[in-house]
Amino acid sequence: MMLGEAWRAMGANRMRTLLTMLGMVIGVAAVVLMMSIGQGAQYAVKQSIAAMGSNLFILLSGSTSAGGVRSGGGGGYTLNVSDADAISELHGVQAVAPIQPGSAQVIYGANNWSTSVIGTTPQYLDARSWNISSGAAFTDSDVRSATRVALIGKTAAENLFGDDDPVGKTFRIRQSPFIVLGTLAAKGQGMDGRDQDDTVIVPLTTAQRQVFGTQFPGSVRMMMVQTSSEEVMPQVERSMIELLRQRHRIREGMDNDFYLRNLTAAADSAAESTRVMSLLLGAIASVSLLVGGIGIMNIMLVSVTERTREIGIRMAIGARQRDILLQFLMEAIIISVLGCTIGLLLGIGGALMVDAITGTAVIISGNSVFIAFSVAATVGIFFGYYPARKAAQLDPIEALRYQ
Repeated sequence: MMLGEAWRAMGANRMRTLLTMLGMVIGVAAVVLMMSIGQGAQYAVKQSIAAMGSNLFILLSGSTSAGGVRSGGGGGYTLNVSDADAISELHGVQAVAPIQPGSAQVIYGANNWSTSVIGTTPQYLDARSWNISSGAAFTDSDVRSATRVALIGKTAAENLFGDDDPVGKTFRIRQSPFIVLGTLAAKGQGMDGRDQDDTVIVPLTTAQRQVFGTQFPGSVRMMMVQTSSEEVMPQVERSMIELLRQRHRIREGMDNDFYLRNLTAAADSAAESTRVMSLLLGAIASVSLLVGGIGIMNIMLVSVTERTREIGIRMAIGARQRDILLQFLMEAIIISVLGCTIGLLLGIGGALMVDAITGTAVIISGNSVFIAFSVAATVGIFFGYYPARKAAQLDPIEALRYQ
């Protein structure tokens, strides 16, 4: 009965009811859309972090200086394979992969492609958590023998071999023939935006002797170090710095001839920034909910003023304060719930449209929908209570006299 009366009262002023509801519709739709975009961004960052690997350090060789011109990190030849062997013995270190990176033109038949070529050891795949989708990886024996074998990423394989299976085929890196042992599982873009699948991985010694060449046998540009857990990373970092300074005979007070980067810390910082951005988007969108709630309160106050005489008549024929309170509160609840429902549908539809048009990662979670609906309904009811209470506390005699 009370619900029917509230519905009829709202139906008598349809346009005003719709305009009142519009604030809640826009508020809920904005919150759902912004939270979906924010959570999608968080998911994309987590995927990039997972593709990069876990508990990782990047160790770069130092810079060089010649004729007053200084190179950046990795430009010198201060790291070597024996350093990697020594680091692998440290407590908490799970895998160490010396790396000689570069780029080269790869050729197969009439096709050619410029791609990243990485000379490294089998431990590189373990550190990067990189699987083989077909074929097999090269071994330590291939590294010792400087065998001309390679693993190829998805992007490089597609541009070089098209739809053919690359495994077992022979291609050239510059002028040297290589046999494809296996194809790498897709990784996608890294945190720096580069395509991780546009790569060819070869044994470290093969890269040094037959692809890039080196002035200093055994030297490498960089290393990737993986620890057994995130908790031991600070201790491993201190141990690596101490070990390398000792091995490179760096006296106290002198600068290191290497650079150490904690990739996990950088990844965590990026993830935290994305989380804060997601919260800010939700908070900004939530302001529209507050505006919608204030709109409900204003319209309900106007409604109470216009229906003062009606309230007086109802009280005169026996309606209690609780009945008047419930009637106006029911109107606020109906407006809030209907507005929330329409807003949810628009928000979900908008998120799906953003995903379809821009390709941006969008995640519509049950939690975000529930939170948006609950907060909006609570705001609507909260702001509707004051006008309902004001209506219930009207003096019947004064209400009947109201013109």
